[in-house]
Amino acid sequence: MLLKLALLEDIKAGKVDVIFRRWNRPTVKTGGTLKTKLGQLSIVSVTDMSADEVTDKDAKRAGFTDVADFRKWLDTMKEGSIFQRIEVRFED
Repeated sequence: MLLKLALLEDIKAGKVDVIFRRWNRPTVKTGGTLKTKLGQLSIVSVTDMSADEVTDKDAKRAGFTDVADFRKWLDTMKEGSIFQRIEVRFED
């Protein structure tokens, strides 16, 4: 899973703790880790869901203003048959 530096900085600062991904084959799993430019990221949980299930609360936890802002971002992403909500945190 590739994450932009600005998103990594927001995760490390505690501003973001949820990431959404749409893909054909998941590349992370609950309990896993991901080595990034800023350190090791823990995958707290991975939940299969529909993009229609995203709430304002989840959108804000992912760094979006609201669900409408999230949907604008989602429209720019490539298609995939799997949509997941991924909770993350940096390891100390």
